[in-house]
Amino acid sequence: MRKIRIFYLVGIMLLFLALAMFLSSLWSFSQQGPDRLAFLTAILITSAAGGFIYWFFSPSKGRELSIVENFTLVTIAWFAAGIFGALPYHFYGVFDGNYLHAFFESVSGFTTTGATLIEDIEVLPRGILLWRSFTQWLGGMGIIVLFLAILPRFGFRSMTMFKAELPGPVAERVVPRVVETARRLWLIYVVLTLAQMLLLMFSGLSFYDSLCHAFTTMPTGGFSTYNASIAAFNNPMAEIVIILFMLFAGINFALYFRLIRGDYNIYKNPELRFYLVIIAAGIILVTINTYDFSEGGFFTALRQSAFQVISITTTTGYATADFNAWPSFSRLFLLLLMFFGACGGSTGGSMKQIRWLLMIKYALREIRQVIHPSAISSVKLGEHHVSDEVLRPVMAFGFIYVTLTALATLALAFMGLDFDTAFSAVAATIGNVGPGLGGVGPLETYMNIPPAGQMLLTVMMVVGRLEIYTVLIIFLPESRLLWSRNIKRKG
Repeated sequence: MRKIRIFYLVGIMLLFLALAMFLSSLWSFSQQGPDRLAFLTAILITSAAGGFIYWFFSPSKGRELSIVENFTLVTIAWFAAGIFGALPYHFYGVFDGNYLHAFFESVSGFTTTGATLIEDIEVLPRGILLWRSFTQWLGGMGIIVLFLAILPRFGFRSMTMFKAELPGPVAERVVPRVVETARRLWLIYVVLTLAQMLLLMFSGLSFYDSLCHAFTTMPTGGFSTYNASIAAFNNPMAEIVIILFMLFAGINFALYFRLIRGDYNIYKNPELRFYLVIIAAGIILVTINTYDFSEGGFFTALRQSAFQVISITTTTGYATADFNAWPSFSRLFLLLLMFFGACGGSTGGSMKQIRWLLMIKYALREIRQVIHPSAISSVKLGEHHVSDEVLRPVMAFGFIYVTLTALATLALAFMGLDFDTAFSAVAATIGNVGPGLGGVGPLETYMNIPPAGQMLLTVMMVVGRLEIYTVLIIFLPESRLLWSRNIKRKG
C-alpha cells in the first residue's frame, strides 16, 4: 500500500525529534538537572518508535506521494510531533501524570501558539524550559520545511509539502528548486535568531534567557521562562530588541532574500506596507486609549501599547502588561488584531495581512461593480493583477476560518465558559497567538478550560498552524476515494 510511505517519513521525523530532545537535554546533563531521567526516557521511546517505523516501512521509500498523501503526511507529522514532544513534560511530572495536559503544552509549542497550562513556570528545571522554547523554534519555520532543507534524499522534496506547511495563500519560492528555497529560508531564520540572541545578551540578559527568548521570538511563539513573561525583566532595552525582532519575524521571509540579493525596493511591497500601517495605527489608537489608564504617563503607555500591539499582531503573545485589564476599546482592538496576523510567508499565524488586503480589495471591486455593472475591473496588488484562481481560495479561507471560530466558540460556551473567555480562547489558538481575554488573559493559563475544551483547542492550534486546508483536505470524500484506489492498486 502506498500509504505506508507516509509512515516511513514519519519515522525519520521521530528520529530527528529524538535528536532535538537530546540537544535540549545537554543543558540538563551539564547542570546535573533533575529532569535528566525524564529526557533520557523520552529520547529512548521516541528514537525506538522512530527507528521501528523507519525499519518496518523502509521498503516503500522509493515511491512518490500523491497530493492527498502529501497533505496527510504533514498533518500526521505535526500531531506526531505533539504526541512525542510531550514525553519530557510527562515523565518529569510537570502535570502530575496528566498526559493530555502535556500534549496540549507540546502542541502549543510546535504550533508556536504559546498557550500554556503551566501555572508556575519558574519552578521547572532549565532543561525542560529549554525544550519548551526549542519546540517553538522548530515549529516556527516548519518541521517539514526543515526536512526539505536537510533531508531531500529521503523523499522530503515535494512542493506540495512546502505549500501545505508554509503560512500564506501562496508559498513563494525564492529560487527555482524547492529544496534550495527551504534551505535559504532556514538560513535566514537561523541568522536572525543568532542576531537577536547576541543583542539580548548585550542588553543585559543572561545567555540562557537570551537563547530561550530568541528561540521563542523569531517563530512568534511567545513562551517565556518567567511567569510574568517579558515584564519580568523590567528592561526597556531588551523590550526594544524583542519588539524589533517580533516585527522582523512577521515579515515575509522571501523579502529578506530579495534584500540580500540587492533588491532595495521591498518597501514597495503592498502587504508589507499594509502590515506596517496596521501596526502603526494600532499603536497610536491603543496609546491614546490607555494614556489615562497608565500609571507611568505617556511614554509608559506608548511603550506598553507598542509592545502589545506588535506582539498580538505578529501572534507572538509575549506580554509586558495585563492588557486584560485595559479599557474596553483596547481589549477589543487587540482581539481584532488576533484575526489579522502577520504577513504571508512569515512565522506568524492567523489569517495573514495579505488575505485581509485581498479581501478588502475584492469587496471594493464588488461595490464598484454594483454601481457600474458593465465595467470590467480586476483586483490589483501593487502593479500585478490578481487572478480569480488566487482570490477564490482566499475568500473560502476567510469563510472557513470564521465558521470554525464560531463553531468552536459555541462548543466552549456549551461547556460553561463565558463569552470573552470562549471567543478569545478560540481566536488565540486558531490564530496561534497564545493569551486571550477573560479567563485566558496574559496573567492566566488555559488550566480552567475543561478537558474536552482543551482537546478542542489543541486541534484548533494545528488547524490554524497548517492553515486549515491541509487538515481538512484529508477528510474530503475525494481524498478517501483516492486512498481506497491506492490501497486496491497496491494491495
